[in-house]
Amino acid sequence: MRVNVALPSNDTSTTSVYLEGMKGYPDPKCKPTIKDTLAEFELSLLNIYECGVTRVVNKITGKKVFYHRVIIEGDQEFGKEVINVKCITNGPLYNITHGIVKRDVLPAGFQEPEDLEITSNITGSAPEPSLDIAVRQGNVRVSGDLNVSPGTNLQMEIFLDDKSAPIYGLGVNYMQVTDTLSQEETIIYNGCSVDPYLFENFNTVDGDLLTAKFRAFKFPESTYVQFRGTVNVCVDRCKGVICSNGQTAYGRRRREISQSATDPNKVYEVTMTTFIKVNYDEDADKSTASEIDQKFRQLKLANQKLARNSRAGNVFESIHVSNMAETSPSGMPVEETILLPVKLSASRRKLEGAVAAGIFLLA
Repeated sequence: MRVNVALPSNDTSTTSVYLEGMKGYPDPKCKPTIKDTLAEFELSLLNIYECGVTRVVNKITGKKVFYHRVIIEGDQEFGKEVINVKCITNGPLYNITHGIVKRDVLPAGFQEPEDLEITSNITGSAPEPSLDIAVRQGNVRVSGDLNVSPGTNLQMEIFLDDKSAPIYGLGVNYMQVTDTLSQEETIIYNGCSVDPYLFENFNTVDGDLLTAKFRAFKFPESTYVQFRGTVNVCVDRCKGVICSNGQTAYGRRRREISQSATDPNKVYEVTMTTFIKVNYDEDADKSTASEIDQKFRQLKLANQKLARNSRAGNVFESIHVSNMAETSPSGMPVEETILLPVKLSASRRKLEGAVAAGIFLLA
């Protein structure tokens, strides 16, 4: 996707242009090429994670929308301008069937007039949802140019725009963190947190705004952490899922999602990302940073078990264990999630296979 943006001036000392949330991000692929008063971005639509492009897929029509925001900062007179950029691709059309049955419910002797006068024609359609994701430290929004220390209490927010909020609801099904280089770990799986100590479950009040508290952590070889999330957009409100710690998280288990293109619980699927910069501060609490590093290593082990058992085809449960022997700096019990495989017996596998195939034996 090529984006050309006109700049108020060719003086780079007073004018800066960058992608939203990526000011100072070092990857040259995410920086514009400036020629006179024109800034040009080349954004990949194949690797949308590279520069944080958001992708919205209509699960009924197959239509895909890619969008980002470009920020222009000028002198005091110009101020700051936000430009929304969008690319639309049409996917294959699906044959949508319905279950309407024609019934003869007209009264006896009813006769429709041959000439009908149509006085008005009303056509309406729901808006296309637009989502945003933000990380906050208190009331301050954290972006790529603001550094936080490991262990800092943060909050992630995912929300709808004002136009689509009364119509849709949100649910996070999957989220991954990466160092943008070669390392990546899963933190939300099937709607539930893998480690609630590092990253809590997403919660909501009205269904339009999802929030999750988490502690800042980092990868050893990078100061940047990228969050990659898959968000379901549902009609009215997404159904929550009960996680193993008893909390209701707003994501859907994969086995509960209908594969039908007309499933109202998954009208749109949105893939979105955000970046934060995490680095050690001289004034940071070393014991807290050490504890976060230990918890992050446990997250890596949990992901290894998750990958190994997924390949083995086992059924998983996220077992929430409260370790009373280990406490956080605030004195509260530290909670950790352990992923354990649950193996099915041969007889149960045969029974479930017969049910899935529609085979029933009657004595």
